[in-house]
Amino acid sequence: MPWSSSLHFADTPGDCKFSYARDCHDTKGNKNVCVVGAINNYTAALQDSSSPYNRTESLMFLAHFVGDVHQPLHCGHVEDLGGNTILVRWYRRKSNLHHVWDVDVIEQAMKDFYGKDQDAMVKAIQRNITEDWSREEKQWEACRSKTKTCADKYAQESAVLACDAYKGVKQDSTLGDDYYSAALPVVEKRIAQGGVRLAAILNRIFSGNGELQSI
Repeated sequence: MPWSSSLHFADTPGDCKFSYARDCHDTKGNKNVCVVGAINNYTAALQDSSSPYNRTESLMFLAHFVGDVHQPLHCGHVEDLGGNTILVRWYRRKSNLHHVWDVDVIEQAMKDFYGKDQDAMVKAIQRNITEDWSREEKQWEACRSKTKTCADKYAQESAVLACDAYKGVKQDSTLGDDYYSAALPVVEKRIAQGGVRLAAILNRIFSGNGELQSI
């Protein structure tokens, strides 16, 4: 759906900060058009039984966008389109910085640690949520707003992580073991955070009281 392209990201000027008023717009300057605005809008649509939006489509978009906002390069720098124009080599393969974080790190991990089995990777992340990250899980869920999501907080986290992702990377850089070792724990934790937070949003949407409740 090409019309949704601007809803998948919330790029920043590169100051490691996300500001909704400054950063949530499309290339034509239309306000509220970014991944944070999309999460807020589709959440509201799912809560409103009279919404004209298709509920199945809204749910699919919401799940996708919650995933997007947790990928650091979806809150990358405006000047390089979130790393898309930074061409690199991932080991021996041509890639770009955005694709490294979207796909390459995950595929490499599946090959190195999970026997190319996506389910095995998912189970390992789930196990970390209940074990290594169990003390952090409630903090991930926490959202003080009673009327909105906390997607701006998630975008802020990604903007900070994106600044780290850019460090030492230039056009035509070769990214290998050192970069991979630093990126993989971030990627896996962001997947976990995105899953926990999506579950919390859905619990609030379908709780039956029609409004987001603070956790």
